[in-house]
Amino acid sequence: MHRTMVITGAASGIGKATAEMCRVAGDRVIGVDLAGTDITADLSVPAGRAAMIAAVATLAPDGIDGVLAGAGISHPGPATIAINYYGAVATLEGLLPLLTKSANPRAVAICSTAAMLPGNDAVVQACLAGDETAALASCAAAPISAYLDSKKALAMWMRVAAVSPEWAGAGVSLNGIGPGVVRSPMTAPLFDDPAMVAAIRQSNPIVAKAYAQPEEIAEVIRFLLCVETPYLLGQVIFVDGGSDALLRPGQF
Repeated sequence: MHRTMVITGAASGIGKATAEMCRVAGDRVIGVDLAGTDITADLSVPAGRAAMIAAVATLAPDGIDGVLAGAGISHPGPATIAINYYGAVATLEGLLPLLTKSANPRAVAICSTAAMLPGNDAVVQACLAGDETAALASCAAAPISAYLDSKKALAMWMRVAAVSPEWAGAGVSLNGIGPGVVRSPMTAPLFDDPAMVAAIRQSNPIVAKAYAQPEEIAEVIRFLLCVETPYLLGQVIFVDGGSDALLRPGQF
């Protein structure tokens, strides 16, 4: 079954791998990124988010079947909150009307195992309250945990939204995927630093033979974008080489 997919962050990493996998399977992919894709958009600002939604509506006026909110960065600062949380939520909410035109609509947010780590609760609560100004200000005051704060807020938002009348009530299944450490352009500088490699091994231990390639995460994302049963929703599927089970064996 060929489907129309919108993928943000489609120019690199997990987003690019997912876009390529979908195209090979025969899907139509509308890629979104800062450059090198079908739609050029800056999801760190409201104007860029609105322009992206309008562009998708122009390219797919009859609706879309799947959305991956995959655009993200990992810098310690407010831009990470703006893109990873507000850009993702704006993508999902803004494209929801087009999703509802599909017979089997599916949406996926890229969360992270980092969402399980302690961070800045003020940022997370401001995000969930929809106060972008306060969230960015709180992040600026304590920027080091920006990435995990953005992913925690996104996972929490997804869980609530997924079972709401607007999503589940409209027949749209929304889930999250929680990658562990993935070898991608975003993480390449970390693997070039021996001290960071040691820190990664401590914070994200794995039993798999190696840290994942983007294609390994994309395989699970495409499953979530195409799964037929509407009974799978509101879940964060960890694809982490065993990190979560190693660190939190008593939680499930």
